[in-house]
Amino acid sequence: MAKLRLIVACGDYDIVRPLKEGLVEAAGLELIFLTDMGPRERHWRLARKAQFDVCEENVGAYFIARDQGHAITGIPVFLHRRFRHGFVFLNANAGIKSPKDLIGREVGGTNFMPAGNIWMRGILEEHYGVPHRQITWVVDRSEDIAFAAPPDLNIQMKQSPKSLSDMLADGDIPAMISPTIPRPFTLGDKRIARLFPDYKQIELDYFRQTGIFPIMHVTTIRQEIADKYPWVTTNLVKAFEQAKQMAYHRVRNPRMVPLAWVRTAVEEQEATLGKDPWEYGLTPANRKNLETIQRYVHQQGMTSKIRTLEELFDDTDLGDAAGSEEY
Repeated sequence: MAKLRLIVACGDYDIVRPLKEGLVEAAGLELIFLTDMGPRERHWRLARKAQFDVCEENVGAYFIARDQGHAITGIPVFLHRRFRHGFVFLNANAGIKSPKDLIGREVGGTNFMPAGNIWMRGILEEHYGVPHRQITWVVDRSEDIAFAAPPDLNIQMKQSPKSLSDMLADGDIPAMISPTIPRPFTLGDKRIARLFPDYKQIELDYFRQTGIFPIMHVTTIRQEIADKYPWVTTNLVKAFEQAKQMAYHRVRNPRMVPLAWVRTAVEEQEATLGKDPWEYGLTPANRKNLETIQRYVHQQGMTSKIRTLEELFDDTDLGDAAGSEEY
């Protein structure tokens, strides 16, 4: 019997490569991987044109897409996570000494919807007392999925021909929450600084306090495929899990990665985040993670209601059927 052929759009991650390169197979499936796109293009093409069968998508955009009736569903495979305290940048002369100094100011940020920006707005509000609706959000592009902003949510398209990064360096805006590091900062421009210079320690403290290693992206599949072939989602999750475990095994080998202290870094990560930081499935930790970001998306005016995770993700839990038979 011919295998079901699916187009998969995702990042070219080490945790995916064994599946992409054929070292791992998804039973009954022929997977064609498209990994040549950046996240902005991939998310836009999914949201605007529904071009892929399986796609890694911004977690916030996924909740918004479901709120607006897009015919996709999620599988609990989270290919991209990142702590975000280190992505709040300031003009060094803006007089911002603490998070609350952002209140009443203009803050740049590509667009309103990037997952990292949603996370940091939510964290700043929940943990630092910075209401997101007391800030003017300056953006430089449209949203992947249009939404009707509440009247008291102030989002403005920038008018300057400069990039947001240059506007920040020049003092045209005092701060920026960015999904990437501003180019002038990477080049050593001292006019830009971080709100949290000791961000790694703050992120470690955040994880110890909350248990959250923020999920940036979820994996989606066309609803029609999940409905017509209900076995597909479980087989996909199993294959992604096998590929991830293979990648973990590879990175633990100091001969495989060109970093002098890679083993030390692996041990440090495992001691803090556990053996499986990129855990898949609707586990208790992942439920808290997803429920937190969904709450932020709703609070920030992008969805009409909060849904249960059972509504949003296909059930791929094998329960006590998992594992090899022993005789």
